[in-house]
Amino acid sequence: MYNVAIVGSTGNVGRKFLEILEERNFPIKNLYLFASQRSAGSYLEFKGQKYIVENTCEENIKNKKIDIALFSAGGDTSLKFAPIFSSYGAVVIDNSSAWRMDKNVPLVVSEVNPEDLKNHNGIIANPNCSTIQAMVPLKALLDKYGIKRVVYSTYQAVSGAGMQGIADLEDGLNGVAPKKFPYPIAGNCLPHIDVFLDNGYTKEEEKMINETRKILHDENLRITATTVRVPVLNSHSESINVELNNPFEIEDIFTLFENTPGLTVYDNVSELKYPTPLEVSGKDDVYVGRIRRDFSIDNGLNLWVVADNIRKGAALNAVQIAEVLINNNWL
Repeated sequence: MYNVAIVGSTGNVGRKFLEILEERNFPIKNLYLFASQRSAGSYLEFKGQKYIVENTCEENIKNKKIDIALFSAGGDTSLKFAPIFSSYGAVVIDNSSAWRMDKNVPLVVSEVNPEDLKNHNGIIANPNCSTIQAMVPLKALLDKYGIKRVVYSTYQAVSGAGMQGIADLEDGLNGVAPKKFPYPIAGNCLPHIDVFLDNGYTKEEEKMINETRKILHDENLRITATTVRVPVLNSHSESINVELNNPFEIEDIFTLFENTPGLTVYDNVSELKYPTPLEVSGKDDVYVGRIRRDFSIDNGLNLWVVADNIRKGAALNAVQIAEVLINNNWL
């Protein structure tokens, strides 16, 4: 049994942590909930019991003997407090972008590169939600065929922008001006997630490119991305175009994916079966459909990949990382 802390416990992902820990009967001895001073003193329920939310500060951390700390409280909080938790013996699994590209911090999708966890130094990074779902099919393709190039086009739900993103969609449907997004999201698509960089890409696009290379251990992999916010409440969708190194039969791609842990093939065009955000919301697996050859290039493949961004794209993957650590005695 383990002492578990959740930092950012009152947010979307923090609450999802609690839900998933209960569903999976995670071996918890003591549970500690942390959030900002603003939320301190409130209560959250876990397994029928109410737990008080504490302010995130060293004084409240140091005597608890925490084994695992699940973070979803933003980059600044992670940069400040992840080392503090780690210094008191906890293994931090962080959902922000703060540590992802640190060469000393493993960046892990549980089904894809769990072996990278073995040599952690007390802090582990959870990838970006849009990256996580892409990695599950891409790793299977990489191992069997090799990958030459990847083109990402994403259709990302407003829940990925937190409570304010959800509020903007709900308010916009009633004609209220947005507060989170620069333009109305209701009835609209915004090709703009995170800030713009000097090279014309957004930070979200750069995250997908750099994180993919790190997770797949190929710094020279050719990748480009366009990330778009769409008026969908939950679950991200992605059109992924892949150029493989070696020839393939489309039937073999189906078989490969059907045998890939964490991946559900949902693809039968004669029955109009393909993954949608509504269909996939609340599911653990990454769903793939519209599997077809790209006839414009040699060894080209098109995929439609959908996953619950708050679940698999954030909270579930972090909990699965914790389970891998426990099962392999890597804490």
